[in-house]
Amino acid sequence: MIEMKNVCFTYQQESTLKNISFHIGKGEFVALIGSNGAGKSTLSKLMNGLLKPSSGIVTVSGMDTKKTKSSVLAKHIGFLFQNPDRQICKNTVAEEIRFGLDQILQDKVLIQQRVDKMIADFRFDPSANPFALSRGERQQLALASVIAAEPEILVLDEPTTGLDFGECSKIMGFIQQLNRQGTTVIMVCHDMEVVLDFAKRILVLSEGRLLADGDTKEIFRLEDILKQASVLPPQIAQL
Repeated sequence: MIEMKNVCFTYQQESTLKNISFHIGKGEFVALIGSNGAGKSTLSKLMNGLLKPSSGIVTVSGMDTKKTKSSVLAKHIGFLFQNPDRQICKNTVAEEIRFGLDQILQDKVLIQQRVDKMIADFRFDPSANPFALSRGERQQLALASVIAAEPEILVLDEPTTGLDFGECSKIMGFIQQLNRQGTTVIMVCHDMEVVLDFAKRILVLSEGRLLADGDTKEIFRLEDILKQASVLPPQIAQL
């Protein structure tokens, strides 16, 4: 589904990612972990074509992101920003969910069916003003708008930031359900408890380099690697 070969990314003459290579297959649930500035968000934006590699190759569902328009990639890969206010742009919840669908679908009946499903699943008020919602509700709306398009791949940049336990559980429950139905999930996350509960594989980044790639439980046993990446394992793993 997603493959990176010797990928480097340079921003303002400063190297952000250095020689990154990995492959993520269909249906995987992968977490990207590391300290602030490790390159996690940059890596996630390379996956959907928002950023292009300075060198190396990024392919998504067989498409080279350097040669493929972001609008084409968007039909295959959905992206949830850390801050939902960077995604929300319409005046009602229903219009917000419909907005992305209008860009990729022609069938008005199908579009309305998907809007109705998201409103029912998330228990939204379709006429509500998105900017009057709570932070957690706006994050749920942003997620609903992304998954309404039924992307093959879902990239999440800190999906639980600023959420309470109930909101976090609800959002991660939806994401887990999608993964069980075959959606490939890549999640940037600082909450190692969430990573342990949901991700099956971890990529560890530090200073733009890929330090480790493996099974979640195995990675959390690598104390030296986690220390190098400034990551504290969840309490159960420490125990």
